[in-house]
Amino acid sequence: MNIVVLIKQVPDTRNVGKDAMKSDGTVNRAALPAIFNPEDLNALEMALRIKDSIQNAVVTAVTMGPVRAAEILREALYRGADKAVLITDKKFAGSDTLATSYALSLAVKKIGKVDVVIGGRQAIDGDTAQVGPQVAEKLNIPQVTYAEEIIKVTDKNIQIKRRLERGVELVDVPFPCLITVHGSAPQCRFKNAKRVIKFKKISTISEQQNADIDYAPVKNNRPHLKVDEWSASDLNAAPDLLGLSGSPTKVKKIDNVVLAQKESKVLTVSEQDIRSLIQELSDDRIFG
Repeated sequence: MNIVVLIKQVPDTRNVGKDAMKSDGTVNRAALPAIFNPEDLNALEMALRIKDSIQNAVVTAVTMGPVRAAEILREALYRGADKAVLITDKKFAGSDTLATSYALSLAVKKIGKVDVVIGGRQAIDGDTAQVGPQVAEKLNIPQVTYAEEIIKVTDKNIQIKRRLERGVELVDVPFPCLITVHGSAPQCRFKNAKRVIKFKKISTISEQQNADIDYAPVKNNRPHLKVDEWSASDLNAAPDLLGLSGSPTKVKKIDNVVLAQKESKVLTVSEQDIRSLIQELSDDRIFG
């Protein structure tokens, strides 16, 4: 079984401070550390659990981004993935979910016969939850969203528990299929020490070139130490469907909202203090 996990390196928007936004309204990525998108870690764990239950299953981690995004590919390998692919090209810059899903779908097709594509429900830097379903549409395969647990895997289909707003749902979906994973799914396993030793020097061709390393011996003699790196031309992508030209979503305005603590107020349980608080909240139009 061939399993592809779609992962993303994102700025840590869970710790946003006053310097997180630039004056032009864009994210100041230099002020925020880059991390493995949290729900993509849940997706990786789900893929690895399928691999654990099926003999000869192969997990390939795929990400689209700049060369530094290879950091999370190495982390995926440390945790149990078998292969890694970086999709990187200046032509991808400015991609919205439509252009991103187009590039990712081409990468899945290039990998070959894929049984399951798994990704996080959404990325914390966008919160759209659109990329996974759009990839499924472009691949013309069924999709299951909000997945929380794999119940059973057979030769022909997979049974999945979905976490919905008012309960859970069990669904059976045939192969090939795409799954997006909810944050309530099991957390990803820790890095494996033996795998860290095995893959600690793995890198992309661009990283090797930037470090002035002769990458030919690595490619020929130690293929397990090479992250595949694909450009737009490698994917035979149509230029007008990539980057800004392929992105119909246009950002008109971004508001930089920073929550700041104001003065505190100590209240007693007296009726007078409670009435005073209610009146203040009403005057400030917080409610009422």
